[in-house]
Amino acid sequence: MQEYHLFEYAVIRVVPRVEREEFLNVGVILYCPKQGFLQSKINVDTERLSAFSGKLDISEMEDYLAALSRICIGGKTAGPIGKLPIASRFRWLTATRSTVVQTSKVHPGFCKDAGLTLDRLFNEMVL
Repeated sequence: MQEYHLFEYAVIRVVPRVEREEFLNVGVILYCPKQGFLQSKINVDTERLSAFSGKLDISEMEDYLAALSRICIGGKTAGPIGKLPIASRFRWLTATRSTVVQTSKVHPGFCKDAGLTLDRLFNEMVL
């Protein structure tokens, strides 16, 4: 029988006008220490985002989201943050920000397979 493991996740949001606090969910970050798992899954519906905020530079925002994915993977291509231990990278990624790309509060759960759980949360929260 496969064991359940504690995981934490946050929803990645685009907040075009921070002062209005309106957002569009575009991804999920999931961290499972026992499985050594830190990954994000992102999908930007550019048509929906443009309708939501026509003034947003979507290309620049996509660059920020790509940086989040690189930090999850870690290593040299992720800059100084990418060199941190996996737990520190997750905490950095989910720290409260007042920028166009933000994350929700962190939520816990239990899973057998972190990858499948990431897919399920992504389908529920983003698609």
